[in-house]
Amino acid sequence: MNSYVKIIPLGGLEEIGINSTVFETENDMVLVDAGLMFPEEDMLGVDIVIPDFGYIYENAEKFKALVLTHAHEDHVGAIPYLLQNAKVPVYGTKLTLGLVREKLKEFKLGDVEMIEIEPRKKFSIGDFEFEAIRTTHSIVDGVGYAINSSIGTIIHTGDFKIDQTPVDGRPFDILKFAEYGSNGVKLLMSDSTNANNPGFTGSEKNIRKALSSIFFSSKGRILLVTFASNIHRIQQVINTAIETKRKVCITGKSMLQNATIARQLDYLDIPDSILINEQDIDNYPEEKVVVVTTGSQGEPMSGLSRIALGEHKRIHIKQTDTVVISAKAIPGNERAILKIINSLMRKGADVFFEGNSSVHVSGHASQEELKLMINMIRPEYFIPIHGEYMMRKKHTELAESLGIDKKKIFNLDNGDILKISKDDAEKVGSIKTGRVFVDGKGVGDVADLVLRDRLRLSTDGFVVVVVIINNMTGELINDPEIITKGLLYEEKSQKLLREATMMVKNLINQSDINMKTDAFEIKKKIRKAMNKFLYKKLMRSPMVLPIIMEI
Repeated sequence: MNSYVKIIPLGGLEEIGINSTVFETENDMVLVDAGLMFPEEDMLGVDIVIPDFGYIYENAEKFKALVLTHAHEDHVGAIPYLLQNAKVPVYGTKLTLGLVREKLKEFKLGDVEMIEIEPRKKFSIGDFEFEAIRTTHSIVDGVGYAINSSIGTIIHTGDFKIDQTPVDGRPFDILKFAEYGSNGVKLLMSDSTNANNPGFTGSEKNIRKALSSIFFSSKGRILLVTFASNIHRIQQVINTAIETKRKVCITGKSMLQNATIARQLDYLDIPDSILINEQDIDNYPEEKVVVVTTGSQGEPMSGLSRIALGEHKRIHIKQTDTVVISAKAIPGNERAILKIINSLMRKGADVFFEGNSSVHVSGHASQEELKLMINMIRPEYFIPIHGEYMMRKKHTELAESLGIDKKKIFNLDNGDILKISKDDAEKVGSIKTGRVFVDGKGVGDVADLVLRDRLRLSTDGFVVVVVIINNMTGELINDPEIITKGLLYEEKSQKLLREATMMVKNLINQSDINMKTDAFEIKKKIRKAMNKFLYKKLMRSPMVLPIIMEI
């Protein structure tokens, strides 16, 4: 019998994204989800951000499996990076594994064991017994988990909302959650993303009315943009296109890939008769065409961005076009999306988005659903998960208002260790965790210092000071040469550059340092003096790079 379970969030409790949580006993360790997040504005040059899996690698002998709640990137996007260094089986529902399998092919990870699970069927991993419980979210085949061990039952909701009229007719499994609640639950870990939103989140089916209105009233082509993973949303577009007798073109790499997999696994019903290829769009009347593509977050290389900027090979905006952006802006992407909307409107298109129409509903539970979850489960202990601190703080307040003892609510941060036994639960320290930056093929080689340098370069530019010395005597051969980029327009700043050149020359001539043997020291002096000079003259602090050449 194991006397405790440790719960350690590696990510997802201080941000939207990188959701990943360790469940650990004396003998075994299981990871639930391994997500990514997209870079914030100050993460210059970074492609994606993943959790620090160092703790997993350090305890590789205990690490038994990766268990997935659903296939959104913020829950599965880091899997290839994890599995490059830790070979374990991956558990998930049919669609989740289908989408992950395609992702692993891109990384040439074809030997990963994939174990398909079904709601209401139990499976064991070491000291843990899992039972998947069907949830509803903005992607098909999402589940939460009842995690049973010697200390009792832990409920992990995954991302969810309580949609009683889902598009696929498979509702949120209230009965199973309530059954566990009636039998006693040690800990509830519940999605906090919409904890600040009052009321209930609308059903996915609510969008159909708005889509029908737009499709019937539009006199030209319709370009609909949504997340490639939102299979229910794509199905609603297909159904509305059939209703309005329009042909559908699905374009964009991720959109095509996900739609193809979902069709193959029978999660998406698209008659072959309504599908057309991108090159055939112009063969049909404009009022009979719908284009479904990606780019709801203003991503620079997405289908919508290229169309809006006039850079798409075949699709160019016309004044008769209608664009529907059926998604919510992820925090930080608002400006990029607004730029796209402005560009589309300048070209004459009508644009519908969350701000001016009902073309989107959230996939996350609002306050009344979060209360319902807590009341169904009635846990002894509670952890708000998935979200910024303000979201989790509000979720904490909701739990307190329902009678959960404040001392038994743990609002953890990434890396905190919560140790639960049969009789107690306490925070017992923390592990080193954080964010790992992926830049091209480099994983983790872009540190905070590198980002600070990039930010400095982007705001103040850089200065190169080239000094040429005699390799025999160590004396200056010519005046120093100063090259600037992103600092000033050199042709109009010759006087300033001459002053800077003389300042460096005098510094070297007056220094008692041997240029040949103590080049490092003279570089430090040049850097310090140049920084002081430029700040005094320009009130800027560019990066200064001294170069000493011997000839």
